[in-house]
Amino acid sequence: MPIFIWEGTTKKNEVKKGEIEATNENAVRGLLRRQGFKIIDVRKKPKDLEEYLPFLKAKIKEKNVVVFCRVFSTMINAGLPLIQCLDLLAQQEQNKNFAKIIRSIKEDIEGGTSLTIALKKYPKIFDDLFVNLIAAGEAGGILDVILERLSAYMEKAMKLKARVKGAMTYPIAVLVISLSVVALLLLKVIPVFKTMFEGMGGQLPGPTAFLIAASQFTQHYFLYIVAIFVIIFIAFKRFYKTDKGRLIVDSLVLKAPIFGDLLKKVAVAKFSRTLSTMMSSGVPILEGLAIVSKTSGNVVVENALLKTRQSISEGRSIAEPLEETGIFPPMVVQMISVGEATGALDSMLNKIAIFYDDEIDVAVDSMTALLEPVMMVFLGGIVGGMIIAMYLPIFKLASVVG
Repeated sequence: MPIFIWEGTTKKNEVKKGEIEATNENAVRGLLRRQGFKIIDVRKKPKDLEEYLPFLKAKIKEKNVVVFCRVFSTMINAGLPLIQCLDLLAQQEQNKNFAKIIRSIKEDIEGGTSLTIALKKYPKIFDDLFVNLIAAGEAGGILDVILERLSAYMEKAMKLKARVKGAMTYPIAVLVISLSVVALLLLKVIPVFKTMFEGMGGQLPGPTAFLIAASQFTQHYFLYIVAIFVIIFIAFKRFYKTDKGRLIVDSLVLKAPIFGDLLKKVAVAKFSRTLSTMMSSGVPILEGLAIVSKTSGNVVVENALLKTRQSISEGRSIAEPLEETGIFPPMVVQMISVGEATGALDSMLNKIAIFYDDEIDVAVDSMTALLEPVMMVFLGGIVGGMIIAMYLPIFKLASVVG
């Protein structure tokens, strides 16, 4: 529905302004009169530039959804009606795109739709995990509790993601800097030395001659080199989108020397926390495993969880098929087995998630400490080697003069 800007006075002649969603201007005027306002002006709110240019729309971040959950839970717990909660949330939301979606959800509920169905219309914002937990909350009359659990879960997931991203950023940044420095030397610095060496005469040392040849090649074919890198990047993205490509890449990632162990721990922590949250909220284990597999982020882990789900549906326990996948450590399998036997699987999964959060922190710190000297040696070796190669003729000349 369109939004209208209104201005009016109260019975005490106080001027008030605001915004109202309504089907038309007459509906706005009727509503304001019933509220006791004397209308001064009502006009349709002009569209923002982002309405015409969709790429300007503010991106809805995970943090926006976390705050939405947290405040929504507090309002529901305080006894406010669902419609009023959503109306207040839309008014206070600073992200205009998200505020518009909240208003749309409110309108759907006013039309008789459940909150779960209304949220399903926006799968990019509210995933299967979110929607299924809300459905469990609505069915059990514990929507405030579910929203509180969701916000806590998402906050921990955000911290975990930020930790892993931080660990990956350092080596990527060093690699980009290394390539930039090498390109700068080949394109700008080495040609200056080449001109100087041509005036000296004589035969150049092997490393120097190689660098000058590489510089000339880079100057002549620089655009082709860039194009090749772009083509490789696009080809890799398309290959990764295929089922076979994603399986191959994800398998190699989990087997990587430094990052593989870290990513396995991340997968275990994410699996444990997500399944624990779903089971404690009343979601059946088979449905929970189906959703957890989709949110794993790695097709190898996803396939392992789907096989586990299939085995459970055939009457087996959860611990046995998890052990057979080879992804989950023996300690995790044993703890899950104990949790099944004692009937406290959700609590045990939460303990596993907490333990692996600490393990991930230690792994990230260790990996960073290991990578720092390795990357410094790598960067120094490349740049230092190039500089030494360019000064070899000068050293040779100095020795001859001496």
